[in-house]
Amino acid sequence: MQKTLRNLAVVAGGASAAFALAVSPASAVASTVWTVTPSPANFSAVNSGNIVLTVNGLAMTCTKSTAGGTMQSATGNPATVGSITSMAFGASGAPCTSVLGPVSAVPTLPWAVKVFDYTAATGVSKGYIDNVDATVSVGACTFRVKGKASGTYTNSSGTLAVNSTAGELTVVSASGCGTAVPVGAKPTFKGNYLVKVTGTTTIPKIVGSNP
Repeated sequence: MQKTLRNLAVVAGGASAAFALAVSPASAVASTVWTVTPSPANFSAVNSGNIVLTVNGLAMTCTKSTAGGTMQSATGNPATVGSITSMAFGASGAPCTSVLGPVSAVPTLPWAVKVFDYTAATGVSKGYIDNVDATVSVGACTFRVKGKASGTYTNSSGTLAVNSTAGELTVVSASGCGTAVPVGAKPTFKGNYLVKVTGTTTIPKIVGSNP
């Protein structure tokens, strides 16, 4: 009887393993060739909706933001497909704001656009903005943020959606901030930018493959 039970257990275990293999999706192969169209090209971007930097519970909101730089095909994983060489937060008559008053944010550039995953069915690339570096002032408080910010790029709309997670960015220095913005705080940076080839209505495309 015990031998029979042992045999049944072995058979059941083998069947379960076979079923798991059958229903598990095959692992996707990471893209190593990234084709940008057109390439190389200058790009311009404007925000769609608010751009928000939140640090230690303090939200700093920009209703206007622009960016510009270059895009090009690349290889590797992650691969650098873009360089942000101009960036503005706020505009004349529309400054960034917070509960503590107007906010000034001055980026140290360039920032790099890197990608590591592509879904052909949706035309969406996953990646991050690397080398993020900006000095932010609000009232008497001035602090510097460095790190990276996760995001996606959607070919159909040209939307660069920045959606950083806690821990990607760090306050590396602060002056006049007290406990409101301590060194070591982990801000988040969120917002959407619509990207086009500079001076045109053309939306750049990013396609990843692994030949």
